[in-house]
Amino acid sequence: MSDFPAMAPGRETGFLNRTEMLGAAALALVIFVLLPLALDPFRLNLFGKYLTYAFVAVGLVLCWGAGGILSLGQGVFFGLGGYALAMFLKLEASTPEATAIQSTPGIPDFMDWNQITALPGWWQPFHSLGFTIFAVVAVPVIFAFIIGTAMFRRRVGGVYFSIITQAIAAILTILIIGQQGYTGGVNGITDLRTLKGWDIRTDEAKTALYFFNGVLLFACLALAQFVRRSKLGRILIAMRDREDRVRFSGYDVASFKIFVFCLGAAFAAIGGAMFTLQVGFMSPSFVGIVPSIEMVIFCAVGGRNSILGAVWGTLLVNWAKTTFSEGFPELWQFGMGALFIAVVLVFPDGLAGLWKSHVEPLFGRLKPRTSAPQPAE
Repeated sequence: MSDFPAMAPGRETGFLNRTEMLGAAALALVIFVLLPLALDPFRLNLFGKYLTYAFVAVGLVLCWGAGGILSLGQGVFFGLGGYALAMFLKLEASTPEATAIQSTPGIPDFMDWNQITALPGWWQPFHSLGFTIFAVVAVPVIFAFIIGTAMFRRRVGGVYFSIITQAIAAILTILIIGQQGYTGGVNGITDLRTLKGWDIRTDEAKTALYFFNGVLLFACLALAQFVRRSKLGRILIAMRDREDRVRFSGYDVASFKIFVFCLGAAFAAIGGAMFTLQVGFMSPSFVGIVPSIEMVIFCAVGGRNSILGAVWGTLLVNWAKTTFSEGFPELWQFGMGALFIAVVLVFPDGLAGLWKSHVEPLFGRLKPRTSAPQPAE
């Protein structure tokens, strides 16, 4: 039986129903009004970082919630998008004047430390911001297309696909750390200063990036909602529940899976690029297995069937993680594990499921009942 509620006739045929409109308005109020008014620049920047993870969670709603594709390697695409933008920012910060004390001026500092005397050819295109913006999305999508084609064309799915994506995340992490002279190694690409001359390290810049981050997130939410409401969304749900029936009906199941997997990769890559701008660095610690599993937890806590729930789950889990790590630095990981177990055993549909099953019926009972019409005399 589908995890998505059946659409009542005449109620959810539009782009957003009444509940979703109220939820989107509440989320916008929190992101654009309440948090900027209530938080200092440092804490607001933290929530800006949390919003970058929400891009990944929204992509997982499409892949996992709608399509039944559980990827444990979304950190790969998050990292690729972040590294693409970090390369441009690092080259901008590595002018011959700024690196005059190096043995080889004009190249990133970590290359000079590793005795590389010339900028590699595959770094050269990242001098262009236009190419970088294209590469932020294109490189992860192409990589996802290769993985998806190799897996889905051979009907590899379920737990096997999850394990393979987890292995890819581990392999890419090892590769980035091993190629220290070209990627910055375990430290990653750091000391990012300006974007086309605009200092991104100031509080004003981080606040502006926070608002831009929120606008971009809502654009991705609109695209995700469009996919869910379209015929493609209905096919994805059908594939998740009865894949063989969809295949026997003449649909190319592998192509649909590849598409939604690539779309989820694009969302994750945009989040990674915004993370690089918001935080000011990118490292392999955001590419590997642990961050990829945490991203799945964000989606599961919020509700893997709700794009708005995924954003709420991301914000709440990361806020709790920061709070517990500051107060109980040795116990917060156990809290994360207990939270994931609670999601699986107690409320498998996440916060969105709890809202739908407990809060919405309460509002329904509070509505005034219209009196029954009196029979005509």
